[in-house]
Amino acid sequence: MAQRDYVSRGRSPQKKKPAGKGRKPARSAQSNAQSNAPVSGKLPIVRLVGVFALVIGFGAFLWSIKDNVEDDVDTQASRPVAPTEETLPELPEEEWEYIKTLPGYEVEVEVKEQEKSDKRYLMQCASFRTRAQAEEMKAKIAFQGLEALIRHSTGSNGDWFRVILGPYDSKRDAEKAKHSLRKVNIATCQIWYWNL
Repeated sequence: MAQRDYVSRGRSPQKKKPAGKGRKPARSAQSNAQSNAPVSGKLPIVRLVGVFALVIGFGAFLWSIKDNVEDDVDTQASRPVAPTEETLPELPEEEWEYIKTLPGYEVEVEVKEQEKSDKRYLMQCASFRTRAQAEEMKAKIAFQGLEALIRHSTGSNGDWFRVILGPYDSKRDAEKAKHSLRKVNIATCQIWYWNL
């Protein structure tokens, strides 16, 4: 297989002109760049003079319009001046009724007494194959101020470690604990009757 030169592929071919009798010798690339560059010795001076002329012209323009400002009559100065004597009207006596009536005002609400059931409730939050995972869940629950238990159970599908809370006397207490666990992303809790 023939080798290819990929480096020089993008370059255009350069023809070298032989130096003949009547021709000048070829110049180097550096001397070509110097001869093509514009003469820049006078250019900064011309720019500097132009900028200086613009600044002086702008200053003269501002000086000429300084005296041409129209005198606006201040509307506040033409108003009559109020007397300096500060006489305010007397404040009327306000009488607030709620101050007198609020302490004696009571609202009576009829609340049904909750029936106490003989059933107790438990809340199961997780069930794991290993005890280490159950202990980790128990620790998360403990950070919320709740005490969890780990119950080991053996069934037809193997050993399980259940993380449970309770017993609770009412379902409302179990729901309150369930909502506090939702704040820390433990949303798998189920409330059941206590039948252990």
